[in-house]
Amino acid sequence: MADITRRLGWRHLRGAPTTHVRHHRSGKLVHDGPGLSFWFRALSAALSEVPVDDRELAMTFHARTADFQDLTVQATVTYRISDPAVAAVRLDFSIDPDTGIWRGAPLEQLGTLLTETAQQHALDVLARTSLASALVDGVTAVRERIAAGLATEPRLPATGIEIVAVRVVALRPEPEVERALRTPAREQIQQEADRATYERRAVAVERERTIAENELASRIELARREEQLVEQRGVNTRREAEENAAADKVKAEAEATRSVRLAEAEATRSVRLAEAEAQGSELLTRAEATRTVQLARAEAEAAREVGEARAQAQAAWLRVHGEVDVATLHALTGTRLAENLPHIDSVTVSPDVVTGMLSRLGMGDRG
Repeated sequence: MADITRRLGWRHLRGAPTTHVRHHRSGKLVHDGPGLSFWFRALSAALSEVPVDDRELAMTFHARTADFQDLTVQATVTYRISDPAVAAVRLDFSIDPDTGIWRGAPLEQLGTLLTETAQQHALDVLARTSLASALVDGVTAVRERIAAGLATEPRLPATGIEIVAVRVVALRPEPEVERALRTPAREQIQQEADRATYERRAVAVERERTIAENELASRIELARREEQLVEQRGVNTRREAEENAAADKVKAEAEATRSVRLAEAEATRSVRLAEAEAQGSELLTRAEATRTVQLARAEAEAAREVGEARAQAQAAWLRVHGEVDVATLHALTGTRLAENLPHIDSVTVSPDVVTGMLSRLGMGDRG
């Protein structure tokens, strides 16, 4: 779209390199070309803007095959306006002098023209083709037919339009038909997948069998080596036992020799100790006998002296008591008896005892 600005009753138009601008003033062509920039008066100017860049037109339409099956055609047509002067005459590319916007819809008219022309040629080729052939080779056939039909269409050069390229994106049947057509292929793919699965399982089983055989061979080899190891361990154990027995024998002989020597030394020491103890015992016995004799003599002498002293004391006691009267002896006897009696806390004297004692005292006084 052209860029138009206002300045004091004048208008300035600045076009793009991809747009062809035509300026008529009072019926005369003043400016004509792409990417122009000029001043003009709105009341006396007639402006047209024609795009000259490549444009793509996407189209989708339905078609019917020879076996009465519906197809959806998706295609794209690339075109450009090669003769802007002719296009501006045949189509309304005039723009508003104040805003620069197209007054009509020329691109929509071109799209309708191209879509209907391409659809006509596509329907013509698909109407004589079966669904299976259309799905297999229909894209190429439809593309070539549309390209040839647009190239031979007289109205397009008369309008200044040049076809650059034609592409057919897809030919799709109805969803139910598409699912039905996919079923055999899916079944075949599933069969191939199943066969591949079975083959993979067979290979896996074969590999497992090989692995099992290898494991069995490894176990057999391991068992054989374990048997050799056990035999070698037996030989080593027997050799170790023999060496231990020889060492124990040498150790026992050395121990026996040492024990004999220790016993002999212990016997010699015991004999010496016994002799020393005997000599010591004899000396102790002699000393003890001498001491005992001396103690016996001393005790005998002491006993003799004690007996003589006791005899002298007894004799003196008898002499003294022989010269004392009977009453004094009775008093002394009571005193000695009292000294030898046990400790008495209290004495209870009954009237009978007192009476008897008084009676005896009275009788004594009479006598």
